Amino acid sequence: MLPNEANDALTPKEKRKSDRKKLIIEVTIEGRSLTGIANTRDIGIGGLYVTTDAELDTGDEISMKMSFDGEPFNVKGIVAYVDQGLGVGVRFKDLTVEDVLLLKRELEMD
Repeated sequence: MLPNEANDALTPKEKRKSDRKKLIIEVTIEGRSLTGIANTRDIGIGGLYVTTDAELDTGDEISMKMSFDGEPFNVKGIVAYVDQGLGVGVRFKDLTVEDVLLLKRELEMD
């Protein structure tokens, strides 16, 4: 049974529109007045989770730089939810066709 109000009582995993793959890589984050290095915890076509204690708010736009097997991946995202002091869930924004293809290749690798 779904909640009556949109997004009420749904966990971040339940709100996701795509599956995630456990992946830990270094990511540089830039947004508002912060720049820092963090690690991903998992990633999917729609977004990723970044472990960080940076002060970010839901709705913040951030830029992220990372690489998959030496291939750069630079993307913008919107903070979808915040686990205060632990990390943030980020929804990718404005992915190109090349970005999607790179993500699909990375997600299919084991």
